[in-house]
Amino acid sequence: MTEHVILLHGLWMRGFALGLLHRRLIADGYRVHRFDYLSVASSQQRILARLQARMAECAPDAVHLVGHSLGGLLALRACLDAPALPPGRVVCLGSPLKGSAAARAFAAWGRGGEVLLGHNRDLLEQGFERWDGPREVGVIAGRLPLGLGAMLGHLAGEHDGTVAVEETRLPGVSDHRVVEANHIGLLFSQEVAQLVDTFLRQGRFGAAAN
Repeated sequence: MTEHVILLHGLWMRGFALGLLHRRLIADGYRVHRFDYLSVASSQQRILARLQARMAECAPDAVHLVGHSLGGLLALRACLDAPALPPGRVVCLGSPLKGSAAARAFAAWGRGGEVLLGHNRDLLEQGFERWDGPREVGVIAGRLPLGLGAMLGHLAGEHDGTVAVEETRLPGVSDHRVVEANHIGLLFSQEVAQLVDTFLRQGRFGAAAN
């Protein structure tokens, strides 16, 4: 069976940012697709409908989702709302699955902050209470504190400069790993790419290195 991987970028980004991860996963034997969407201008309903349709096109093959930041939140929402989609796993990279303090800080700026967050504001601010969906989910968080969120001063504990590690620890996920990378660096890390491959094949990240 062919194994497809659909990559989802984060807020204020486009699909080309996932180019290196795309190439690494192709080298691992997957058929990889980059899902490009307008993270601010498009409605969440439209994004999810397009993503679910893209997944359905790959049936009956396995379809995995790998989402960075907001992309991980949208991946979970898509799978939660449509459990009859093709089988597969999900990996979230630096996704504030329990809600983002940085997003709430932007929203507090008033209308300008709300515009920056777009139609996915509620999902970014609130996240999920727990994961009870049909797919195994792995989460990779970074703890190199370099990024805009760190400068705003709204992140507590370990963080990747944009998302706090604690914001990624969603109850119900299958596995969680913390790596030495900042928010954007998660997309370029060889270690992260290897962890993604391991989880997509096994449903776990494997033993952590000492």
